[in-house]
Amino acid sequence: MNKYESVIIINPSIDEEAVTALSKKFEDLINTDGKVEKVDNLGKKKLAYEIKKNQEAYYVVINFEANPSLIAELERNYRITDNVMKFIVVKED
Repeated sequence: MNKYESVIIINPSIDEEAVTALSKKFEDLINTDGKVEKVDNLGKKKLAYEIKKNQEAYYVVINFEANPSLIAELERNYRITDNVMKFIVVKED
């Protein structure tokens, strides 16, 4: 299993409970074929540039271990979730 870090930028129009529910959904997905090490909900931050006419958004950082096959499924779920504006998954050394 490899170590990964995922940063998710979530729509600011939803409330804190919905952000927590989204991060829990992604944690459960990762735990099916991997292990979540740490989840940091960084809260609402100002964006470096405007995304979908928003100046700020919620940031969630997830550090986890998983098999490489899980990454494609995780990214597919990020893409089909309406409130996820941007995401990135990076393999750590």
